Amino acid sequence: MKPEIAVLGSVWTDEVLRALDGSYSCHFPARMTIEERAAFERDVAPRIRAVLTTGTVGLDAAGARVYPKLEIVSVHGVGVDAVDLAAMAARGIVVTNTPDVLTEDVADLAVSLLLGAARRIPLLDRYVRAGHWEEKRPLTPARSLRGKVAGIYGYGRIGQAVASRLRAFGMEIRYFQRSVGPEPRLRCDSLFDLAAASDFLVLCTPGGAATRHAVDAAVLEALGPEGTLVNVARGSVVDQAALAAALFGGRLGAAALDVFEDEPRVPAALRAMDNVVLTPHVGSFTVETRRAMAALAVGNLEAHFAGRPALSPVG
Repeated sequence: MKPEIAVLGSVWTDEVLRALDGSYSCHFPARMTIEERAAFERDVAPRIRAVLTTGTVGLDAAGARVYPKLEIVSVHGVGVDAVDLAAMAARGIVVTNTPDVLTEDVADLAVSLLLGAARRIPLLDRYVRAGHWEEKRPLTPARSLRGKVAGIYGYGRIGQAVASRLRAFGMEIRYFQRSVGPEPRLRCDSLFDLAAASDFLVLCTPGGAATRHAVDAAVLEALGPEGTLVNVARGSVVDQAALAAALFGGRLGAAALDVFEDEPRVPAALRAMDNVVLTPHVGSFTVETRRAMAALAVGNLEAHFAGRPALSPVG
């Protein structure tokens, strides 16, 4: 008999669905009406043994209680801040994610966003499309990267991959995280000190309560009116209201953001500013990486139900 699993969230790639097909009896709560969801929780949820979810949807303690026989939560993504790890551990539920396979593409996007903001590429694209070049409207020069300092908040796999790319542009690297990581001579004593020392501040840290609004008004002030904030981490890491105020007031030079506090809603103030580059949480959104993420997320389920250790357990 096929294991019954709940697939949370509303957007899944064909790669994931194909990988699940034939091996599992899948249920999609997000596609159900209120009546269907009630019947599912009453009649089917008690048989669910696994949950496949995303890094943003996750699974909290209340959600997990719906599944009394839950054995494993497979996260299709690297971030697990939306999963209540303590609640899962208390019940002996295995939690897995998909690290490593998305590192390179997320780092690529971080650098793309940094370049887009520094060289004002989205604004220049609009300038040409609108015919302003033919009209000979004046332009403000962009900023060079050479000799500038890139501060990286969170110097794990992705942070180090970002650093290796930015060094090729002639940038100096500094970083901050709570623990001393690789290259300790590059570590600043605090996030505030990192921002004060940086021309560009790139956020690669995990989300969750420990980093919520870590980038606040004081950190943005330290980054300064010629500084640029780049966020490929989690929207919760930044005080979004303080960010909008700093940009509008000229206390911060620019921002390039792939993640937001209340996705997919992005504040109108950020959407209206020419010094803000926006993308819709697509750090890992390439054919190759999504294929690898699907294989690992489903591979964790396969290993579990075959009685083998998970391929990439969290913690």
